[in-house]
Amino acid sequence: METRPKLRLFRYLVPVVIVLAILFSARQCGSKQEKPSGHPRDYAAIAKEGILRVATEYNSISFYVDGDTVSGFHYELIEAFARDKGLKAEITPLMSFEERLKGLAEGRFDVIAFGILATSALKDSLLLTSPIVLNKQVLVQRKENGEDDSLYIHSQLDLAQQTLHVVKGSPSILRIQNLGNEIGDTIYIKEIEKYGPEQLISMVAHGDIDYAVCDESIAQAVADSLPQIDINTAISFTQFYSWAVSKQSPALLDSLNTWLDAFQKEEEYQKIYKKYYDKK
Repeated sequence: METRPKLRLFRYLVPVVIVLAILFSARQCGSKQEKPSGHPRDYAAIAKEGILRVATEYNSISFYVDGDTVSGFHYELIEAFARDKGLKAEITPLMSFEERLKGLAEGRFDVIAFGILATSALKDSLLLTSPIVLNKQVLVQRKENGEDDSLYIHSQLDLAQQTLHVVKGSPSILRIQNLGNEIGDTIYIKEIEKYGPEQLISMVAHGDIDYAVCDESIAQAVADSLPQIDINTAISFTQFYSWAVSKQSPALLDSLNTWLDAFQKEEEYQKIYKKYYDKK
């Protein structure tokens, strides 16, 4: 019985391992490439090398492998930026939000191409691009099992004294803490280091944990394959999500913003957006 959660999560972790192995092999073959300098680069250094190093998250919206094809909203968007700027995008999917931030600070990555909620703490430590998408955080729980289901959360007030699981370092932590203040009671938070949001959703669906919090877009993307989950309780308001660069990369930020402002008006962007966010 102890091995069941691991087996359930196996299908989520295998593609991540495969992608990381491919990326490692590609880097080994490209021995002539410059190594990361150990500190953040700005656009001039990136353009000189011709390689844009990007961190993202492996999930059904941002970046994923389907057969022999790599797909994802943020993947397609950053690839379009690199193409238009004559750069090669070197994309690394990481499940840990903290590891993406660390890699950016150390110069291993130039951009975090993933929907980042603009909290005050992140604004103090990062440069955030123009808004990429609208999103919100939702509670993931199992659907109500009869009127006497004591585990089912009907409203935010029912979250008092409950434990919510989140990806370690997630910006949703601050929102949950503020929500606890709003309802006048404690909401416990358990940060999970090894798994991403889709793995947490799967754990909720199969009864390994009771509650998780993640972005609505990711929850909606897996809801069809996990019909036992309920994602109808909002944790936050709908807010803008952005990409991030280091505070030492203002020219890169300007380049991204100028490109985003123009690209979001084009038909290519509309097709990419509808593919992942407006499927109906």
